[in-house]
This record gives sequence, structure tokens and C-alpha cells, in this order.
Amino acid sequence: MNKTQFTTQVLEAEKSLYHIAKSILGNDEECADAMQNAILHAFEKLHTLRNEKYFKTWLTRILINECNHIIRSRKEQIPYEDYYESEVVTEQEDYTPVYEAVMELEENYRPPFVLFYVEGFSIKEICQILELSQGTVKTRLYRSRKLLKEKLAGVYEEYEE
Repeated sequence: MNKTQFTTQVLEAEKSLYHIAKSILGNDEECADAMQNAILHAFEKLHTLRNEKYFKTWLTRILINECNHIIRSRKEQIPYEDYYESEVVTEQEDYTPVYEAVMELEENYRPPFVLFYVEGFSIKEICQILELSQGTVKTRLYRSRKLLKEKLAGVYEEYEE
């Protein structure tokens, strides 16, 4: 894969990468940092990509690793009180109830949900990206659907018939 192909593939995956990073980190600035670092690392390690067909899956795995790195460094550097105060100040109130419910899912349920329902990855691809078994991915998808249904029970009653 040459530089032009790499750039084209990254641009095609950009929106998907943002959604994934946002589902893990929640903060736009950290999402941008994670995406930038993931793209840089992917370019540096391009020679390790075995099959160009799996570029997006490979890049997504690198992004998730970057997000996890940011979470680990966040825990090491920022006291909880400071982090909590900064999150409350920057919270936006114009999100839809569905988005808010998805962001309230536990940390282990959110990425599989976003990868499957928002980004359209297959269960097999999600297993590779998150390094989980197929049963675990299916269970997390089931539980996330169940939790969302409970959280959104009263929100969309007028549409149920």
C-alpha cells in the first residue's frame, strides 16, 4: 500500500474512527488525539499489515489501543475531583436521548454496540478488533440492547403501537 492509498483509506474511515473514539473516550479533544496518534502509528507500522482488505479493522484496533492508552494516562494524571468538575462544565445538553443512553452504557458494552449498530462491522470483525470471543461480543450486544431498551422505555412511548 502506498501513501496515496493509505490517505484515501484513512479519509474513508475517518467518520467511523471518530464514532469509535467518541464511544470510548467521550471527549472531543481526546478523540482527536487518539485518531491522530492511531493514524501516525498505522502509517509507521504499515509494513505489518498482512492484507490490505483488512485495513479498516486493523486501523480500528490501533485506534482502540490509543484510546485505552489515553484512558490509562488520564487515570494516572488527573485527580477524580478535577476530572469530574471538567466533565460537568463541558457537557452538552443538545444530544438526543438515544445518544445519551448509549454513552451511559458501561465501558465494556459501548464499543461493541457502536461498532455493530453504528459502524456496521460484523461480529467476526468486532471479535478481531476488540480481541474478544464471538460469544462475549454477542452477549455484550444483547445486554447493551436490553439496557438501552430499559433506559429508553418512557422516552419513545408515543411511537410504540
